[in-house]
Amino acid sequence: MTSVQSASLKKVLKPIHLWAIAVGLVISGEYFGWNYGWGVSGTIGFLIATLVVTVMYVTFIFSFTELTTSIPQAGGPFSYAHRAFGWWGGLIAGYATLVEFLVTPTAIAFALGSYSHFLYPQLEVLHVAFGCYLIFIVINLLGIKESATFSLVVTLLAVAELLIYIGIIAPHFSYETYVTDPMPFGWPGVFAALPFAIWFYLAIEGVAMVAEEVEDPRRTISRGYIYGILTLVVLALAVMVVTGGIAPWQSLSEIDYPLPAALGIVLGRDSGLTQLFASLGLFGLIASFHGTVIGYSRQIFALARSGYLPSVLGQVNARFQTPHWALIAGGVAGCAALLLGTTDQVIILAALGAVVMYMISMAALFALRRKEPALERPFEVPAYPYFPAVALLLSGVCLIAIIYYNIALSLWFFGGLAFVTLLFILTGRQKTH
Repeated sequence: MTSVQSASLKKVLKPIHLWAIAVGLVISGEYFGWNYGWGVSGTIGFLIATLVVTVMYVTFIFSFTELTTSIPQAGGPFSYAHRAFGWWGGLIAGYATLVEFLVTPTAIAFALGSYSHFLYPQLEVLHVAFGCYLIFIVINLLGIKESATFSLVVTLLAVAELLIYIGIIAPHFSYETYVTDPMPFGWPGVFAALPFAIWFYLAIEGVAMVAEEVEDPRRTISRGYIYGILTLVVLALAVMVVTGGIAPWQSLSEIDYPLPAALGIVLGRDSGLTQLFASLGLFGLIASFHGTVIGYSRQIFALARSGYLPSVLGQVNARFQTPHWALIAGGVAGCAALLLGTTDQVIILAALGAVVMYMISMAALFALRRKEPALERPFEVPAYPYFPAVALLLSGVCLIAIIYYNIALSLWFFGGLAFVTLLFILTGRQKTH
């Protein structure tokens, strides 16, 4: 049996690896999931929601980078909120981030299964999804450098593929098609679409989870984040707009493979190019699935190391220096979620966890500026305090909208937080944090 240790993680990641992890974590959001937003808002309604969310993410990432470079720890948001607010801040941030990173790979696994079923109808969606968990847990067990190199390759392929897709689709774009029935549900539809717009960028903050494994984190992390968010903004807006001009949005708003479907409309479903794109489309999904597996494992590891989860989950494999029990535990939770939810429900739950974490992270930024003015900040957020204030305000708007349109899921989310908090207090753990 391989010995384990609670040693530190290995510092091997460079800026190119961080860009790949940042983009790779998110790029599946361009391939599927966002199109559910059309179903509740129409094309123009969803465009407005996406522009609002884009402003939120740009201001958030510039603000979040200050926290990540100042406190480069694997816990990410948990570490910042704990330092700013103590045990209760750490608990809220840890819970929200854990929900986000445990259910996000579940949504991507659904899409991997759906893309595979589109190509090979004999493959069952759930069988493919379970297989993905097994394969990528094994890959991540082998070491972070190996995982990051894999991430770099599939992310580059995924970006190249989206650019090719845009090139093929753009000449067939019809403005009349795009603006037909553009806001069928009015402004309420814009608010209902916010969680699906968040899906375009959700999980980019996962770069913070590998902060302890970065060479020279204080300079490297800011480059990875900023180049990553710029890449994603361009791709998200381009893919959304050109796809909306290909066919009535109603025909693409309830499927897990909108891009191959759009290509099928332009070129024919049986076209070799359509089949090839659907095959290559797996790269974008694989990049994000792989990145979110890294993210959930590091979050579980950090919470266990700090006493918020069983200590066994904070062990590091002596040979590969990866948190093996954290990887396995998160995989088991993800497979359970596959059996319990649908893609749109999982996306909404992930967005809920994300915006709660964004809010407490921005609050932590303000608190640490006051409490620890002497803290070394290699990267300082521009336009302070406006950037973090805008990110906090828009995150709050998104939270209210998600709760209003998804009462049942919100009750599950906040009920879980209340249960965990009560358990934490009853076991007296708050006294040791």
